[in-house]
Amino acid sequence: MTTTAVHVHRDPDVLAAALAARLVSRLVDAQAARGTAGVVLTGGSTGIAVLAALAASPARDAIDWGRLDVWWGDERFLPSGDPERNETQARRALLDAVDIPPERVHPFPASDGPDGNDPEAAAARYAAELRTAAHSGLALPHVDVLMLGVGPDGHVASIFPESPATYEDERPVVAVHGSPKPPPIRLTLTFPVINSADEIWLAAAGAEKADAIGLALAGAGPVQVPAAGVHGGHLTLWSLDRAAAVHVPTALRDQRWR
Repeated sequence: MTTTAVHVHRDPDVLAAALAARLVSRLVDAQAARGTAGVVLTGGSTGIAVLAALAASPARDAIDWGRLDVWWGDERFLPSGDPERNETQARRALLDAVDIPPERVHPFPASDGPDGNDPEAAAARYAAELRTAAHSGLALPHVDVLMLGVGPDGHVASIFPESPATYEDERPVVAVHGSPKPPPIRLTLTFPVINSADEIWLAAAGAEKADAIGLALAGAGPVQVPAAGVHGGHLTLWSLDRAAAVHVPTALRDQRWR
């Protein structure tokens, strides 16, 4: 059963630095235990700030980048190299600065990729890549840490409230049409894949996120508040700044506040 923890930090910069340090420790421990590690990255301002903080930290070299697989939780269905793609932002923030083999970086297909402008085919391609990377007997590759941002409406990855993706319980990856945030077409992991990770880290900063976070932690339904539907196998960690944490339920306020 997963443990839920809430860590509240003074401001977004401290939050990003703390998560970067924690990520180093978690991935180093995973590599020591199994030889390899797997991480799923997120986009958004907080997610990219964590990667930038990691790039700036001397501790980043403690990670054996040659034994780390990098995936993404969702992606904007745009051409390769588009500045709005999560992959592009992650490469600029961190991945271009470390010695990670190209074959260990697993971006979602782009709209100018082998499937052309067909998001359903691109989603199926990413699902097949996940299956291929899985160890014998498993449906999905081992993920030590899966990082997620949280939107003001409670969305995670590109699973938006009341959207078809909130009901998906079979396909590991789906195309999203009519996203309430631009661009309208996206690709996203679904709850079954997200919840297969050992640890899920949800990171959010800003007062505009506070209502959704309060609802998610109070037990709202995942169709209305998708962030409420994610639970890591061992740990579900909420890392918030003070503004985003104002509606955290009282029962969780004995967690770490900084």
